[in-house]
Amino acid sequence: MVSIQHLTKQFGYQTAVKDLSFDVPGGEILGFLGPNGAGKTTTLKMLTGMTAPTSGTATICGFDLLKQPLEVKKRIGFVPDSGAVFESLTGLEHLEMVAALYGIPQVQARLRIEQFISFFDLSMDTLQNKMLGAYSKGMRRKVVITAALLHNPPVVFFDEPLEGLDANASVGFKALIQSLAREGKAIIYSSHILDVVERVCDRVIIIDKGRSLVDGKPEDLVAEHNSGTLEKLFTELTGGSELEQRAETFAKTFLP
Repeated sequence: MVSIQHLTKQFGYQTAVKDLSFDVPGGEILGFLGPNGAGKTTTLKMLTGMTAPTSGTATICGFDLLKQPLEVKKRIGFVPDSGAVFESLTGLEHLEMVAALYGIPQVQARLRIEQFISFFDLSMDTLQNKMLGAYSKGMRRKVVITAALLHNPPVVFFDEPLEGLDANASVGFKALIQSLAREGKAIIYSSHILDVVERVCDRVIIIDKGRSLVDGKPEDLVAEHNSGTLEKLFTELTGGSELEQRAETFAKTFLP
């Protein structure tokens, strides 16, 4: 469903993503992990056509990212970390606009919207009468997730999707993506909440400075490195252990 070959992105003299290659089959949830600045969001932006790679190739459902960009966009859903929406529209207007862009008939679009807002426990009154600029962060996130899934894409990219969601909504969302995977969708899930990744992802890739460090099932990687938890493995591979030591030294030096 997703195939990446030697994908590289440079901004001037800085290399954000370096020679990245991996495949994601249908039915798999891939946890895409890395510290801030590792290249995760840049990779997702390349895969969604928001920025062009410097070199390398990628295909989505067999369509070339650079040669067939519209075919790729028809088949992907993307929940960005920004949670950006058109704030001057109501939630319903925003979702109906997205549905129209994907060519979903109006009656079918309304049915799908109602199903999603029921799942996310949003009221139709709020969706119809309240501008998105007045929504809470969590409510916006629910609208953005709904917009990404309205056209039933076979490939979905999530960038920090739990940001702003309350505990109940987070539980529902985790169940949702597992259901999507069981339907055969390929899911790339980028997050800093490693305990959630460890529970819901079939496989993880950890990158740092644009390069892939490890790729495999969470339990296999943890066992191979004798780390105990995915979080511990992550800190060992990306320099977090050094930061922990620096924090401890700082506390001893400056705190009474």
